Amino acid sequence: MENAVKDKISGNWNIVKGGLKQKWADLTDDDLLYQEGREDEFLGKIQKKTGETKEGIKKFIDSL
Repeated sequence: MENAVKDKISGNWNIVKGGLKQKWADLTDDDLLYQEGREDEFLGKIQKKTGETKEGIKKFIDSL
C-alpha cells in the first residue's frame, strides 16, 4: 500500500472511518476494525463488502 494512504489511515482514523461510513452506508463497525500493519486486509474487506476496487478505495481515502 502506498505510504500516503497508510499514513492517512493510521493518522486520521476517525476521519477516514467517518468518510467510509458516509460513502458506503452498509459498512458496519466490524467491517471497519483497523489494525496497524494489516492495511491490505482492511482494504480487501471493504472491497468485498462494497464491490469497489482497492484503487478506488485508496483514492477515496486519500481525498479525505
